[in-house]
Amino acid sequence: MSENHQEGNKRPSNSQLLFAAVVVLALIIVAVFVLAQKDTPSTENQKVKQDIVVPEQSETPQVNTARETPPEQVVEPEVTLPPQREQIEPEQVEPVEPEVTLPPLSQSDTEIKEAVSNYLSNQAVKLLADDDVIRRTVVYVDNLAKGKVAENHAPVVKPQDGFSVIDDDIIITDPNSYERYTPYVAMFDTMSTAQVVRLYDQYKPLFEEAYEEIGYEGDAFNGTLTDAIDELLATPIPDTALPLVKDSVTYKYAYAEWEQLSPAQKQFLRMGPENMKKVKKRLEEIKIALNK
Repeated sequence: MSENHQEGNKRPSNSQLLFAAVVVLALIIVAVFVLAQKDTPSTENQKVKQDIVVPEQSETPQVNTARETPPEQVVEPEVTLPPQREQIEPEQVEPVEPEVTLPPLSQSDTEIKEAVSNYLSNQAVKLLADDDVIRRTVVYVDNLAKGKVAENHAPVVKPQDGFSVIDDDIIITDPNSYERYTPYVAMFDTMSTAQVVRLYDQYKPLFEEAYEEIGYEGDAFNGTLTDAIDELLATPIPDTALPLVKDSVTYKYAYAEWEQLSPAQKQFLRMGPENMKKVKKRLEEIKIALNK
């Protein structure tokens, strides 16, 4: 399948979206903020101590040894100690995890937008689609796992700038075109991998529900997400600009090994080598965390 390009430096009338790697992380980042996990502190063992009371002893009377008759025997009073109380071990209280109430899938967009604003900049928030973010993400990831690009279901808006080429001795992609994906790649660095995966785990039921809506077993979505990540990780990163050839009003890669890549992988190439390296590094971390 040939990749569509615009002739010269003009913008295409209907350029394809390039959200290949970004959407995988976007699906997790936009999944509503995590409620604070408050662990109940364990109670320290306390031992009940009892004071021992010893009555005062009476003074021993003096004995006159000069008397012929022996003095009366002095008996010291018996001391009775109070019984020692049994040590009481306080009952151990297990920490209680706070219950998280997820919004209905059809009403999750408002909460998602509010949540994202706590983690991302206003510019990043504007990159999200206006409706059905989770449903869009699930469909998009399902297609990515098959090497396809579901343009109409992207969970983020497309770049404002268009794709352009440099038409000289050879035709190559204009490096300035890579910059239009910088805001999307920046989303990867906003949160740590642990935070990203924790968000995904907490709101996984909504993703699984959306996955069931399109005819799959809900719990299979995690495997589909891993397949989508693998599809992108398998995309080679070019060392130099790739030459293009003109095909009517479109362009395709001049070398067969690049042109035969899947549509999703060819879209990933449009990010440019530096952006691809950053995205791949984060995707590898997420894949490891998801499969622990």
